[in-house]
Amino acid sequence: MTQPSTNTTGPAIHNEAHQEHPIKLYLVVWGLLFVLSICSYMVDYIGIHGYLRWSLILLFMVLKAGLIVAIFMHMAWERLALLYAVLLPPILVLVFVAMMVSEAHYVLFSRLTFFGTGP
Repeated sequence: MTQPSTNTTGPAIHNEAHQEHPIKLYLVVWGLLFVLSICSYMVDYIGIHGYLRWSLILLFMVLKAGLIVAIFMHMAWERLALLYAVLLPPILVLVFVAMMVSEAHYVLFSRLTFFGTGP
């Protein structure tokens, strides 16, 4: 094994430390994912129906996806990556949806103006 040179006239040697997170963090996240999955299954088991059922299922799904992305993909420690990978695409989709809604209202208004409301 060679020792790094102590010569100060040469290029500086940078030791990039690899950040390791405690195993407890991963075990807690796995436990939370397990609990959220149980809650999602309990919504079906209890027999909740309608919008409440779908709202709860979507809520648990988003919470699980958020935990996976934040911890296992290390997005919680990289703020810029979080913005670009997780928040920017949905914001752009909402902008495009708003543009389509605006266009749809314009087309409907044009059709009603030039073709009338029907017989």
